[in-house]
Amino acid sequence: MTPDRAAVAAPANPPPFYDEMVDGRGGIRPHWRGLVGLLASLPQGGLADRARRLDRAFEEEGIATVLPADPGQGPAQRPWRCDPLPMVLPAGEFAALEAGLAQRAALLSAILADLYGPQHLLAAGLLPPALVFANPAFLRPCRAPVPPAGPIIHLMAVDLIRNSRGEWQVLADRTGAPNGLGFARENRRMVARVMPEAFRFVQVRQLRPFFDHWLDSLQRAAPPGSDNPRIGLLTPGAAHASWVEHVFLARELGCALVEGGDLTARDGAVFLKTLKGLQRVHVLVRQVEGRHVDPLELSPDSAVGVPGLLDAMRAGGVKVLNDPGSHLAEAPALAAFLPRLAKHLLGEPLRLPSVPTVWLGDPAALAAVLAAPERWMIRPALDGTAPALHPGELGDSARAHLLARIRAAPANFAATEAIAPSAVPALDGQGLAPKPLVLRLFALADGAGAWRTMPGGLARLLEEGDRLAGRLPREGVAKDVWVLSEDRTDIVGPAAFALPPLAIRRVSAELPSRVADDLYWLGRYVERLENAARLLRAVIVRLARGWLLPRDLAELRALARCLADAGLIDREVASAAPDGPALPGAIAEVCLPGRPVAQLFDHVGRLTRAVRDRLTTDMWTTITHFAAEARERAAEACRGLEELNEAAGAILRFSAGLAGLAAENMVRGGGWLFLDLGRRIERAMHTARDLAHALDQPPARVEAGLRLAIELCDSAITYRARYLSVLQPGPVLDLVLADPGNPRSVAYQLEAVERRLAEVQGLPEGDLARTAGALRAEAEAMVEAVAAASEPAVEAVRLPARLRALSAQVGALSEAIARRYFSHVPVAQALGVGEEQAEG
Repeated sequence: MTPDRAAVAAPANPPPFYDEMVDGRGGIRPHWRGLVGLLASLPQGGLADRARRLDRAFEEEGIATVLPADPGQGPAQRPWRCDPLPMVLPAGEFAALEAGLAQRAALLSAILADLYGPQHLLAAGLLPPALVFANPAFLRPCRAPVPPAGPIIHLMAVDLIRNSRGEWQVLADRTGAPNGLGFARENRRMVARVMPEAFRFVQVRQLRPFFDHWLDSLQRAAPPGSDNPRIGLLTPGAAHASWVEHVFLARELGCALVEGGDLTARDGAVFLKTLKGLQRVHVLVRQVEGRHVDPLELSPDSAVGVPGLLDAMRAGGVKVLNDPGSHLAEAPALAAFLPRLAKHLLGEPLRLPSVPTVWLGDPAALAAVLAAPERWMIRPALDGTAPALHPGELGDSARAHLLARIRAAPANFAATEAIAPSAVPALDGQGLAPKPLVLRLFALADGAGAWRTMPGGLARLLEEGDRLAGRLPREGVAKDVWVLSEDRTDIVGPAAFALPPLAIRRVSAELPSRVADDLYWLGRYVERLENAARLLRAVIVRLARGWLLPRDLAELRALARCLADAGLIDREVASAAPDGPALPGAIAEVCLPGRPVAQLFDHVGRLTRAVRDRLTTDMWTTITHFAAEARERAAEACRGLEELNEAAGAILRFSAGLAGLAAENMVRGGGWLFLDLGRRIERAMHTARDLAHALDQPPARVEAGLRLAIELCDSAITYRARYLSVLQPGPVLDLVLADPGNPRSVAYQLEAVERRLAEVQGLPEGDLARTAGALRAEAEAMVEAVAAASEPAVEAVRLPARLRALSAQVGALSEAIARRYFSHVPVAQALGVGEEQAEG
């Protein structure tokens, strides 16, 4: 149960690092010469200018990673950064890495197949049981007497460093759910965008064929009988550090981006919960940690898994790639045993060696490390993501504590030789400087028995303080990886995957329920922001007049009540004198961090990120641009009324921009339906509520309420064009309540809700659509009552109670929509009661 003795000896002092671009004689290595020629052709400061453009491009497209923030503040978004100068690999060197990575992938897959199957390696003493049974990544429910068809590892990555002798060595294996592919793809796309001439100086192999092979392999991995397999990418959700990458990968592969709550396992198969019902999913690309994929059998507290997923896998109803148990091969101590296992399982030496690693459960290895601890990096034996500790960098107390822990439980630790990684030129200010580098390459089992390595990868620069082992630094700078092509190299894609002719489909209800929920609430929160901006602007206009007339005071009282109902100010402020200091002070604070407007922006930002896979790049860029402008203006709103007015205008531009993009860029399917449905529901609710406050006046002062109603519904120009300057209850209420051509009227919203619900339900007479129609008829009936009254002003001021009831009924309709389409809670008949009650 001991690793090779050759790896136990303490290494010599590491020599200086290997320079990737410059050889030992000061000359430029041949494969860098084309790129150096490009740099020479750029004007002074040209590379720094490209770097700024590259940073701006990543920021504009929202390509970011999630980082921990201050306690209580939640995660923080940090724009992804990529150095404009790539890492260059010659064709011959990449071919050697490709062969070594393919062999390593096959070896690790064979090891996992044995450990989750007959366990001959343990019985023969080739692996210590402590590295398997004590590892939390060893998922006992995944054991099977018959190995699964195909490799357990479908996609893997290796982190490589080059030692001072110019030899590539594996620092870590990533066999569970390797990340970085999406960012590598985006690095290439963005570098090509800001430095297109570079690809004329240097012949670079393309990345697209790798993704074609990946999609082909996923289609071939589907269970038998899947004519047109549905593929899903299982993600932990928008709060995960790699969420943006998951969005990119789902788009690149043309598959659905799903969370655990979107799926259900039934009768040995997995289904996607959509508005239309359950849709079969045949293949899942797993980006969730293996031990969290099934709360029933693995992790009861998991919020990202699918209950019953393992049972569906055993039944052959779904293929999950990579297998949930594949994280086991990431244990750092396993590297110490790979040379011997390669000879035993493959009958050949290991082509791509690891950085010399020992398991301290072996007494000889323990003695070597304790004799010269400063020459090693100490790592947990089983956790490949934990950072390494270098005893030479620790203080005396911390070093003594670490060595004491090692002596107490040596089997819990592995040690990796401390070597200086190679350095690559990177932009540092206006010039270039050598930076240490870790290279991540990706290999794929193509479904035809071969392993394919992506001709490129993800390189990360290491800054001072970054740990060489463990997770790659999220705050570091990345590099695109260029593999040079040879003139005779042909680009070979996968053979065509036979599919039957596809029937033409124009459906709107195959949207996942979670996505529909997010889009619905995105529409509602954007509309709340718009309503807040209109109310604030109406208040600011009146406060800015200085001396307030009785009519102004009446309108301010009504507006204050509207603000309180919208949750923007306290009710005590709303009941105070409108010409006192309370109202101006309260509205000056609504945009502060943690206050109502800032909270609405937080909701909009969260939901926009959650539905990013449903937005085109143009839509995402435009929305985030308008949102950033509005939020920036809102942050300055506390300075005074003028700044608050500018913030309100920016919010209205953001809302209008989103509405225009949705109207012109979104297919009239489920996504657009629910985004628009949320906006119409919210607008109908707050318009009815605000009109109730505007009309809550004595009959003699109804004109002030009518003027306010027209203003809040942004209908003053239309009213003047129709009726000039005469304000009367019937015409005003017809325009803001019942006019089917006014996009701000209540009836317009409810008619749109009726149409949307009929489209989703597929039946014009659907029950929810009928409810919306009845509410629209109630709005029209109010206008008819005012028009028929002998004293319209008296009848108009009787409407607030009916308007508030209408707003509440629209809210009840919203709850019914949520039960029907988002939570899928049925309406149950209560025993002994003749009324229907919603289950909750």
